[in-house]
Amino acid sequence: MIDLHAHVLPGVDDGPATLDASLELLRAAHADGIVRIAATPHVRADFPTPVAAMERLVAEVNEAARAQGISVEVLPGGELDLAYLEELDDDALRRFGLGGNPRLLLLECPYAGWPLALRDVVFRLAARGFSVVLAHPERNAEVQERPDLLRPLVDAGVLVQLTAASLDGRLGRQAQACARALLDDELAHLVASDAHGPSTRAAGLSSAVEALRDEALGRWLVREVPAALVAGETPPPRPRRRRTRRLLSFRRA
Repeated sequence: MIDLHAHVLPGVDDGPATLDASLELLRAAHADGIVRIAATPHVRADFPTPVAAMERLVAEVNEAARAQGISVEVLPGGELDLAYLEELDDDALRRFGLGGNPRLLLLECPYAGWPLALRDVVFRLAARGFSVVLAHPERNAEVQERPDLLRPLVDAGVLVQLTAASLDGRLGRQAQACARALLDDELAHLVASDAHGPSTRAAGLSSAVEALRDEALGRWLVREVPAALVAGETPPPRPRRRRTRRLLSFRRA
């Protein structure tokens, strides 16, 4: 499996504080069947990760993992805050490209409120040659009430990344129900861990795949689509699947 959203670099954000903690996260990822993992440190005002620091730490963590016999390749990337994009020139954006794909950016979806300018941001990035993966929108309160908020973005080419802990229920019934609704409506394209450490959204994707009870869809979400994105290729078409039972109603009287 390939995990394209994880906070695995030491000392740059709210992920692992030390190299040893980073390696512990990688061991857990390896035990779960992950072979490649994108380091996606926060890039925002409170965690202004310099792109050169990200690249240096990716190299250091990979070297340490090899020395420890941990067979997980760490790929470059960044989780970019919408409000911070103006601080980054095209060279920095390419270097923060998700999984080493210089034309693919992981944008962080906020947890509260819906960014009305998001579609305009997507179009402006497209004009500069960048495509967008939107991170964990199923955890956004507005999307939980109105999953169709994502449809114009998906129609514009945005790919949607769900969090494994949403699908398997660790983040609560609202996030789980929204994630399943987005899958039912074909508004989601890949699953990632958003791992921050052994006790905060631990590394791993297999529990989410098992929760889907659909082998073909699970393979598409955690292997086929991520592999295509890292290679700079168009993702394969989604396999057909039966609709899941929605756990909650999104609209309340």
